[in-house]
Amino acid sequence: MSTRPTPRVRLPATAKAGEMIEIKSLISHEMESGQRRDAQGANIPRKIIKGFRATFNGKEVFRADWHPAISANPYQSFFVKATESGEFEFTWSDDDGSNYVAKNKITVA
Repeated sequence: MSTRPTPRVRLPATAKAGEMIEIKSLISHEMESGQRRDAQGANIPRKIIKGFRATFNGKEVFRADWHPAISANPYQSFFVKATESGEFEFTWSDDDGSNYVAKNKITVA
């Protein structure tokens, strides 16, 4: 892979108490399956994002297990009820042991 995967997250900065908010996430990642060969005929090593996890104030609110059939640059969206102000932490886990993290704060009034 030529560049480091780039996580991006979109969610509102503010919400009303009890409001359902949509969180959209995307990570720029080639998701190499390990089944292709390079120009010299050697296998290109597998490198995929195998999991996505979202926590809010340290508590898990969403988790997804991904598999080799997931497309490059995987997109994930989900809804969460806004109950209090705090910080979301989003973690993408690569099968090579790498983790990519993004954090976003939200104010609930």
